[in-house]
Amino acid sequence: MSNKAINRRQKWSLENVKTYRVAAEALPSPPAYSTSTVSNATLAPLKQVPMNLFISYMAGNSISIFPIMMVGMLLMRPIQAIWATKSTFKMMETSSAILQMLVYVFGHLVNMALALYKCHSMGLLPTHASDWLAFVEPPIRQEYLGGGVALH
Repeated sequence: MSNKAINRRQKWSLENVKTYRVAAEALPSPPAYSTSTVSNATLAPLKQVPMNLFISYMAGNSISIFPIMMVGMLLMRPIQAIWATKSTFKMMETSSAILQMLVYVFGHLVNMALALYKCHSMGLLPTHASDWLAFVEPPIRQEYLGGGVALH
């Protein structure tokens, strides 16, 4: 009976666990691992578009701190990511690297266009003629009227 208890204790003890150490360099990465991580990185900006649309809708069109900060981040994050495109794709060495970089940059440009549309809907972009009145010369009068008599 005591022999059974010892065997049962040894069966579940941590000292009996055999560990095998294999060098990480000796194991090659799985065939689809590198392409799936790169394709995830490539499509990440396009996957963010629906979320950014929803956040833009929920923020509203008022001029307050939350929509302004949201638009600011929506503009700044793609700019920073486009500047860091080379370091993002540094690990990739496939033949379609340029195409995947273009898709990555296109996704960020879509997010920037969304930010510009949000600025337009908030009225922050000068898109109307009345926004430029400070730069328009006042018209020169063609005639003056004084007491019902036309003076030239």
